[in-house]
Amino acid sequence: MLDWIHLTVPPAPAMFAQLLVGLINGAFYAMLSLGLAVIFGLLNIINFAHGAQYMLGAFCAWFLLNALGLGYWPALILAPIIVGAVGMAIERLLLRHIYGLDHLYGLLLTFGLALIIEGVFRQQFGSSGQPYAIPPELQGGRNLGFMFLPNYRAWVIVASAAVCLATWFTIERTRLGAYLRAATENPVLVQAFGINVPRMITLTYGAGVALAALAGVMAAPIYQVSPLMGSNIIITVFAVVVIGGMGSILGAIVGGFALGLVEGLTKVFYPEASSTVIFVVMALVLLVKPAGFFGRAR
Repeated sequence: MLDWIHLTVPPAPAMFAQLLVGLINGAFYAMLSLGLAVIFGLLNIINFAHGAQYMLGAFCAWFLLNALGLGYWPALILAPIIVGAVGMAIERLLLRHIYGLDHLYGLLLTFGLALIIEGVFRQQFGSSGQPYAIPPELQGGRNLGFMFLPNYRAWVIVASAAVCLATWFTIERTRLGAYLRAATENPVLVQAFGINVPRMITLTYGAGVALAALAGVMAAPIYQVSPLMGSNIIITVFAVVVIGGMGSILGAIVGGFALGLVEGLTKVFYPEASSTVIFVVMALVLLVKPAGFFGRAR
């Protein structure tokens, strides 16, 4: 019996290491799910191009480093602004024409955009990843006794949690957030108060895209910069959004981190199921609560 226990229960360092991996994945799930929730909750668009915009953030940081010599910290600010501006152009030129139509039109349009963006970068760079170095200030790590914690991964977890909480606070607890929520319910009334609703919608989409780009910059030193990095994660992120509740800001944050930890624990006890456990959870949630844990029935 003791031999069986030793064989099936992993040592503590291995368990904590996998939990750390799960927490890091959860940080990216949360940031990407948050951007999707903002766009869907406030614009009613299922943004399937979110993964490609995440990839654009990573490539923008890579271009800034190799073409202009700008390192990680400037890229952390500039890449989300640049990619967010591209997102605003997409909203003005394309998405604005399908408002009021069925969600399927927005999904198909953004899915096509994702295929175009990914195809262009695959044609130029192939499928292999481009290295992106960890900034010198965050290299190394510290021994916590029960595990070794790399500094950069600790930074990713803390920074992503701070960005998620700041976004939640802005939307749920500030006047700007109240205007945004009101604009989705009654845009004519909000316009009567002198607020430019179309500009607000454009800025909101740009902000959601910028969140994806920020996640891409933070992911670049961990996963490398690859044209496939967006398509590899976007399906999982959509599952997280469905579990948390479509359009729910809190559901995106809690669901992202929680499901990352669930994925990490699954890799410890049953590695074969680690790539499917989130989709199993999604199926169970849809059976019990179709609107998601934090979602509202529409």
